[in-house]
Amino acid sequence: MDARSEQQQQYNPYRVFTRSEWAKLRDDTPMTLDAAEVAALRSMHDRLDLNEVEEIYLPLSRLLSMYVAAAHGLFLAQRRFLGIQDRKMPYIIGVAGSVAVGKSTTARVLQALLARWSPRPKVDLVTTDGFLFPNAVLEKRGLMQKKGFPESYDLPTLLDFLSDIKAGRRNVRAPVYSHMTYDIVPDQMTEVDQPDILILEGVNVLQTGRLPRDGIAVPFVSDFFDFSVYIDAEEPVLRQWYVKRFLALRDTAFHDPQSYFHRYALLSDAEATATATAIWDRTNLANLEDNILPTRPRATLILKKGQDHVIEKVSLRRL
Repeated sequence: MDARSEQQQQYNPYRVFTRSEWAKLRDDTPMTLDAAEVAALRSMHDRLDLNEVEEIYLPLSRLLSMYVAAAHGLFLAQRRFLGIQDRKMPYIIGVAGSVAVGKSTTARVLQALLARWSPRPKVDLVTTDGFLFPNAVLEKRGLMQKKGFPESYDLPTLLDFLSDIKAGRRNVRAPVYSHMTYDIVPDQMTEVDQPDILILEGVNVLQTGRLPRDGIAVPFVSDFFDFSVYIDAEEPVLRQWYVKRFLALRDTAFHDPQSYFHRYALLSDAEATATATAIWDRTNLANLEDNILPTRPRATLILKKGQDHVIEKVSLRRL
């Protein structure tokens, strides 16, 4: 390593690990998932096997268990200092990254592993899809082509949800989103009841915004996070994964007449590839470049994937 590289590493806010270096940090953490459970956690286009869980996610779950325990210790110390009897607040983990990068798989694996740590914490998972504005609202505001951009979310409702979770309220409700109808499900809600850990997954959960000149507090979603994970991959790889997923859905879910994308079910391979690429370039690439990728340096931990979906590098923010 030359002097410039050494200097860059010295001032790098992240400690970077190769896959093999990170895998060693599993130590003696037991494998609590079997092959069938791992397969059930995997999204359609993701590559996830026992080896990936053992080498990447077990060390990460071990690290997270330490962070959660340390936060609890700090909570107890603060409570003694203040002389109060507050209830412990949920530990909130954010999972961010581009469309098609595999956020849902990562979030589900972490939920499954963390829930099996002693003393079996209650771990809930919520996606920000439910906090998108309904399609009727997006159409009215001319935002259908920007679905997934920060402005397409009902941010006040999402912030109220997180505030209620962090305050320890009972039975906090969140809207439900259907990937079949590509819309919010009317009159349907999911309840989150005082979890020990909440995982919030979404493309823009690390997004900030313009700060006010008067210094009045402006909350961001990430203000509620205790730890955050960004799933990373190169843009050409992400495009390839998105097109591959689109083709797979064309052969499956799009054939359901209730599917919002049913009109694409009979496209040829060439037509479907062209359609998916156009959607990627028009919407997902713009969102990635303008809103998602710029938030990567805000994450506590970055998982870098290669073309085969295997995580090749782990970057952990220094304390």
